[in-house]
Amino acid sequence: MLGAALTLAAGPAALAAPATPPPSGSAVSTPTGTASGGGRGEELFRQNCASCHGEQGQGAQRGPSLVGVGPASVDFQLSTGRMPVPDEVQQPRHGEPVFSAEEISALVDHVDSFGGGGPQIPRVSPGSIRAGRDLFAVNCAPCHGATGAGAPLTNGWIAPPLYDATSVQVAEAIRVGPGLMPVFPSQVLTDEQVNDLAMYVRRLRAEQLDRGGNPLGRLGPLAEGLVAWIATLGLLVAAARWLGRRAGE
Repeated sequence: MLGAALTLAAGPAALAAPATPPPSGSAVSTPTGTASGGGRGEELFRQNCASCHGEQGQGAQRGPSLVGVGPASVDFQLSTGRMPVPDEVQQPRHGEPVFSAEEISALVDHVDSFGGGGPQIPRVSPGSIRAGRDLFAVNCAPCHGATGAGAPLTNGWIAPPLYDATSVQVAEAIRVGPGLMPVFPSQVLTDEQVNDLAMYVRRLRAEQLDRGGNPLGRLGPLAEGLVAWIATLGLLVAAARWLGRRAGE
């Protein structure tokens, strides 16, 4: 699932993946702006997006159409810092968002005014970690790895690590399918299952931050075991030399 990727990543210069029917029962409605009217969203769009996507989001040579992509797709791309990009790239990577939360909201409203139909921003609730683990193992781990660390795919694409994704971003990626990742509408994964997956991905982040054992820079049990073996061998060598001196005496 999050298969070809909670690819929490979009295609070349794309602000959003193709639109899909909105998920039932878990959408946060966003106010609709006016494409021809004023407002902060329109101003930001003209300054940062129109050169690639067109003044009315109709698409251009450098960027796809945004008509009907839906708020979830726009919010995902902007909140993960994947858009806007200074240069055309095959797969924008997760980074610090360029815009504030208020600016992102304004841009989401403005792009939504071009035409609705795409998924709304999901409303994520606490889910079951156990159920999320089972869903992750079947649908996500083949690409992102069992620990969510990510892995290379094909033709230069990657399934990115999931540790920096918020619960809402995880749910958005499931619903809009950025990049190579397939779309999972509510008919395939219910809202409850999306909640379970988002909960489990956040658990992976917690496990990444605290992998157990003595901290040692939080290098993890393998590195800590190596340090323990080196210390033990040092003690054995010192004991052998001491015993050798005693035998000589």
